[in-house]
Amino acid sequence: MAGSTFQTNPYDLYKLLEDCHRGVLQLPDFQRSWVWDEERIRSLIASVSRAFPVGALMTPDTGGEVNFKPRPVEGAPAEARNTAPQSLLLDGQQRMTSLYQVTLRKQVVETLTPKNKKVKRWFYIDICKALDPAIDREEAIVGVPEDKVIRKDFGREVVLDLSTPQGEYAALMYPVSQVFDWDRWQDGFGDYWRGNEHEEKRETFRAFKRQILENFKYYRVPVISLDRSTSKEAVCVVFEKVNTGGKPLDAFELVTATYAADGHELRKDWYGDNETKGRHRRFVDTLRPADSEEGIIARVSNTDFLQAISLFYTRERRREAERAGKTGKELPAVIGNRQALLNLPLAAYKQYEKQVEDGFVRAAKFLHMLHIYRVFDLPYQSQIVPLAAILADIGDAWEHEANRAKLVRWYWNGVFGELYGSAVESRIARDFMEAPLWLKDGPEPSTVSETIFRPDRLKTMRMRLSAAYKGINALLMKEGARDFRSGQQFDHIVFFGENVDIHHIFPQDWCKGQGIKPAVFDSIINKTPLSFRTNRIIGGVAPSEYLARLEKGDKENPPIERQRLDGYLRSHLIDPELVRRDDFEGFMADRQKRLLGLIELATGKAAYTGDAVEEGLDVDADEDTLEAEMIMPG
Repeated sequence: MAGSTFQTNPYDLYKLLEDCHRGVLQLPDFQRSWVWDEERIRSLIASVSRAFPVGALMTPDTGGEVNFKPRPVEGAPAEARNTAPQSLLLDGQQRMTSLYQVTLRKQVVETLTPKNKKVKRWFYIDICKALDPAIDREEAIVGVPEDKVIRKDFGREVVLDLSTPQGEYAALMYPVSQVFDWDRWQDGFGDYWRGNEHEEKRETFRAFKRQILENFKYYRVPVISLDRSTSKEAVCVVFEKVNTGGKPLDAFELVTATYAADGHELRKDWYGDNETKGRHRRFVDTLRPADSEEGIIARVSNTDFLQAISLFYTRERRREAERAGKTGKELPAVIGNRQALLNLPLAAYKQYEKQVEDGFVRAAKFLHMLHIYRVFDLPYQSQIVPLAAILADIGDAWEHEANRAKLVRWYWNGVFGELYGSAVESRIARDFMEAPLWLKDGPEPSTVSETIFRPDRLKTMRMRLSAAYKGINALLMKEGARDFRSGQQFDHIVFFGENVDIHHIFPQDWCKGQGIKPAVFDSIINKTPLSFRTNRIIGGVAPSEYLARLEKGDKENPPIERQRLDGYLRSHLIDPELVRRDDFEGFMADRQKRLLGLIELATGKAAYTGDAVEEGLDVDADEDTLEAEMIMPG
């Protein structure tokens, strides 16, 4: 094919393993451990023994744009480290390392049990089972302990002793470490079972050699070879398309290997080591409540972090081009997509890493200010990237009230415009360029100007997955909603101490009893933040009944005077008269208007009142699963 940068050829498995042994074929140094569990290794051996495909490998040639630091396959001899590899094994690391370890290396293999315990194993093929078509081939592959003795009854009774070649011959157990070199083992086997009376045993081995061992000898693996002209972007994309097993490779892994060639340990920056806490741990701990495992920016990924740095680097390149007099299409784009990450120079990473980390920490404080405390309640994970980049860019200016008000408005427009749900890379870059200019009295960012919120959307917001649903919950807390029982506002101490979550105002059991459908009563219009204890008092009864309970009080809760309780209800944008009359329809219509007003205040824009119909139809979830979506994970 004209212009193709790759070709697919079958290679002998033995030749590939030999190349691994000699260091001609190495791995890019992603510093990822190769260890595969025992079951997977057995399955891999079984597949090769039956000449079944185990998937293609992918190898970029060395010496091109993709300049990764190489390292030999785990277990290769020291000489391999001194060899300059001709190609790198990008996809197939675990398969080839496992096959190399169990065949050519001729040493015990470190692996994992199903209980995730590290053990050392030798692998054998049970000759009789392998020849029996009624037996699953994986059952014929046996892992035995390092001393080659299988015991039972806590080690008291020996079941199988393969510690000598004679033990192997007697048990008809063939060592996988000799699948490419069987002559010597066959000679010993023939001597052990010599004589006419053992001809059947010798014939069994001959059949085993023809039907199983020759499958190893002649096994061929398809290899996608990428030549030196292949770009980093293509390497990443192709890898994602062909990768079928193991953890998918992402841009961070490729950048890690690129920086390693320049002597920088990117993984150490992110994950830390025994002496230092990495950036990932610092993010997990940022504003982390004492009784919680993670803070609000805990799920910021390593690629999110690189993406924010890439925005700064590509913007500086654009500014340089502008200073050089370039215009229009000559100007490089400000981007944070995968290609930009792969082309991010180490010098740029070092230049911006501290500034960007500070931006993410500020983003955590900003979100807390909006009463968004848990990752679970975060409207959009993706919106943290531009938020952090903008805050990193403007520095201390974010503390100025006017700037903060604009940023809050930008944030809520992104949430209620539901603009950060998909295809967000271009929006992230646009917001990074436009929002700081807006703070200096420039035009509104497109995220603000493009947002349209329809009043009817409130009726269809029923799922925890909806960003706007989570947004309303946070807005109610921000605007001073008070708990029905305690009258406390939901600052982060009360939020975590009282186990606050979103709960029904008209309880679902009461609604079902009235014949109201979940599609109606599960709407955010009938939801509000309440403490766990308050929700237990509410139970499944009519609002008039649980409000009477709250007024009366009990052993654990003092009585609440009616006027004060009405004040608590109003703080949730609930009309007390409507709920005291159990007027569900009147309540839904009234609160929809009030919530709409809250959204308009947050976004600084009036809701859409035209008659244009939104594209698509609302999909009703299964009624039984709707409420399950609302429950906070344990």
